[in-house]
Amino acid sequence: MFVYEKKLQYPVRIKNPNPELAKIIISQYGGPDGELGASMRYLSQRFSMPYPELKGLLTDIGTEELGHLEMVGTIIYQLTREMTDEEIRKSGLDVYFVDHTAGVYPTAASGFPWSAASIGVKGDPICDLNEDLAAEQKARVTYDNILRLSDDPDVNDVIKFLREREIVHYQRFGEGLRLTLEKLDEKNVYAMNPAFP
Repeated sequence: MFVYEKKLQYPVRIKNPNPELAKIIISQYGGPDGELGASMRYLSQRFSMPYPELKGLLTDIGTEELGHLEMVGTIIYQLTREMTDEEIRKSGLDVYFVDHTAGVYPTAASGFPWSAASIGVKGDPICDLNEDLAAEQKARVTYDNILRLSDDPDVNDVIKFLREREIVHYQRFGEGLRLTLEKLDEKNVYAMNPAFP
């Protein structure tokens, strides 16, 4: 069961609206390596994890990713609040605006809407944990790219926090993979599979 605390994990206080910046940051809301995909990936993978420690790890990180989704949505909202028609056109958000006004909609910066096809859930602990390690690195790179394009200190402060959490998640998944490999080695799990010598 989840308990919702009515505050963000890290404060988001953007002083200056900037729809052009929101247009790129939205990828961490609904892009292929964004927070929505991460939360759904981990909360789905946990069901087939064979060890309680891994179920707990995926539940904890998946839940935290939902909090990050909320933070990214807050950034986008604050960057797009009170846009004028001219700002909408100038920022290139006019196509988005026609369909969603200033609503926060899960889409990539390229304009492709979020799809579950971008998440990996295989049911094999080694496969899924390697997917998770890669996913955290892809999210970190996306945050790095945002930082290269943003000159807003209020935005950058939050993005740096989120980037750091991706690194921590990567480390935790690495620990989970090591634990899995140790447990599988103890059972000699590959001995029953003729594909493994």
